[in-house]
Amino acid sequence: MLEEPQKKAIQKAYSTFLTSKKLKARPGQKQMIAEIARALGEIKADGEGRRISDPAVSVIEAGTGTGKTVGYVIPAVVMAQASKKRLVISTATVTLQEQIISKDLPDVILKSGLKFSFTLAKGRGRYACVSKLDRVLQEEQSTASLMDMFAAEGYSLEQDESSLKLYQTMLEDFASSKWKGDRDSWPDALEDQQWRMITTDHAQCSGRRCGYFSQCPFYKARGDLESADVIVTNHDLVLADLALGGGAILPDPKDCIFVFDEGHHLPDKAIDHFACHGRLKGTASWLEKGSKYLQKTLGQNALPGDLGEQLEKLMPEFDDLVNHLGHTRTMLHSLATFEPRMQGDMQVAVHRFPEGIVPDEVRQQAEILKAGFSKSSGMLEKVAKELNDAMDGGVPGIDRWQAEQLYPEIGAMQMRLENQFQLWLTYTHPDPEGEPPSARWLKWSEGPFGEELEVFSSPILSSSTLWQTLWNPGYASIVTSATLTALGSFNRFRMRSGVPSESKTIVVPSPFQHQLAAQLVVPDMLSEPRQSEEHTEELIEIMPGLMESQRGTLVLFSSRKQMNDVFYGLDNSWRKKVLLQDDYSRQELLKLHKKNIDDGKVSVLFGLASLAEGIDLPGEYCEHVVIAKIPFSVPDDPVESALSDWLEAQGRNPFMEITVPDAAIKLVQACGRLLRTEQDIGKITLLDRRVVTARYGRMILDSLPPFRRNIEYAVL
Repeated sequence: MLEEPQKKAIQKAYSTFLTSKKLKARPGQKQMIAEIARALGEIKADGEGRRISDPAVSVIEAGTGTGKTVGYVIPAVVMAQASKKRLVISTATVTLQEQIISKDLPDVILKSGLKFSFTLAKGRGRYACVSKLDRVLQEEQSTASLMDMFAAEGYSLEQDESSLKLYQTMLEDFASSKWKGDRDSWPDALEDQQWRMITTDHAQCSGRRCGYFSQCPFYKARGDLESADVIVTNHDLVLADLALGGGAILPDPKDCIFVFDEGHHLPDKAIDHFACHGRLKGTASWLEKGSKYLQKTLGQNALPGDLGEQLEKLMPEFDDLVNHLGHTRTMLHSLATFEPRMQGDMQVAVHRFPEGIVPDEVRQQAEILKAGFSKSSGMLEKVAKELNDAMDGGVPGIDRWQAEQLYPEIGAMQMRLENQFQLWLTYTHPDPEGEPPSARWLKWSEGPFGEELEVFSSPILSSSTLWQTLWNPGYASIVTSATLTALGSFNRFRMRSGVPSESKTIVVPSPFQHQLAAQLVVPDMLSEPRQSEEHTEELIEIMPGLMESQRGTLVLFSSRKQMNDVFYGLDNSWRKKVLLQDDYSRQELLKLHKKNIDDGKVSVLFGLASLAEGIDLPGEYCEHVVIAKIPFSVPDDPVESALSDWLEAQGRNPFMEITVPDAAIKLVQACGRLLRTEQDIGKITLLDRRVVTARYGRMILDSLPPFRRNIEYAVL
């Protein structure tokens, strides 16, 4: 039960915040604060602060304008401090993360009277490795041997004069404290391949044994995590920490109150995080280069005892794996029936194993590869341990400098071997009976590195993973977003996330007066999206009339082809007013659009799904949202196809359980681009008559906010 001191502290902080900001309480925000305080107050803990009651998970849908951040920060901070827990706020996007760190939390501290410290937690890959940066400059090609092994994975990392000049500037700015050493604070845009050369991961990092440890940007940032009351991070980092058992990067889950803002992304993020993938030709290529690297290393260094012997024994193991991968590639090509499809601008071919069940010969070959990668990984793990000891001066015959040079390369190779072991393990392991099966599939493609066959494995639901790693071990979790319900129910989110059945799910009211502020128009049309050419031609014909009534318009397409066809089908005078998403970075696109509006011009954005969520265009920047069609997912995604098959096998209807609810959520998100503040007004036009004619249309229509409806019909 919520105790009186905490209740009063929350009420006082909220009242002080509203008074300081000269705001009135929003009903949805008040309800959110009350629900979170009550849920956290009901947790029972033992004398050491460990939760002994049922898993505490609250799921709260709160629309735009509710003031979600204040709605969860005030009660969660008070309850976290009272229970001696840490508050971890996780977002799906950098934009929201930056807003919380730079604006929302300082505002709450300044205006509410609450006192707490906070910090930002980012993954190791966002920080430069000072050791690598120094080595690149000292030897220019010092890391080329390692990166060359992975060139077949899809990128080339050749050094050039401009990169070396960049690295020199970085090192100088870091040494003079002008730069913190993280990618986000570097003033200019960085190419991914430039950044890869100077960052690291846990397998390559020697930690406290590194000669640059005291200056390390990552470990300096880690120091702040030890003391901060509130940690702001992202879903990927939380999931990475949970995959390591929890407490490796962030505090132990049992000591955390988690808030997942933009929480509708969490189930899909979890699926991606626990998926496995490997390129057969690319893996064989880096194994061959890895063998040459080991041979070169042994030739240049007199490595004593077990260390040298282990590296010598590895080379034939690598050669065996290369041969087995070649045999696997030939066998899979002979067994698979590939279906061609387009992936962006490239044609690929996919074969999915029905119900995730692989043929016996594939399973047997996977057993061989699993054993080979496991053995090689284990041998390299021993080498890495020896090098670790050598960095402490514990191995006669190897000096610290030698060990520091070798450790990153050995660590990176060991991690790649471990990843391949995990992939082939999933092809040998039968799925637990009664549980959703894994999706397993192959993809053939021909790109800049030649022909390639890729092997994939992925869970189709994240429910059991999130239960085991988060919901059950965590002290408490709050999931919030503007789009957690689908077709008026939390069933979709429950199925995908596995939140405990007893979890409280609520929808808090939005402050927007949707009926007064906006109307939804479904015009009478001659075509439907299923008639793709006719629908595109009709869009070209009616689009000028839709774009001319407001200064700021956002047009959302589900297909890049249709977006481009409509754009190039318009006459030149209209094309000059349209900003096409593919022509600009997202940041540049929005900046140009706002500048056009500020200059008094008409500006129209043509975009795809990424502009249907997470962009903020208040007021005249967006007074009209045009949606080309109901955003149904592409039906050929292997994970979604496997989930559909599983539901069908149980006598369930995947179209009504997956396809329609998913489309409804995406449509709500797209409509959400219109009203960003309580003062906004405008119109949404949906160019898809299926909301009127199809049997599922009424369900989708009724799941939208209560806009005024203007559904046009032909006059007979």
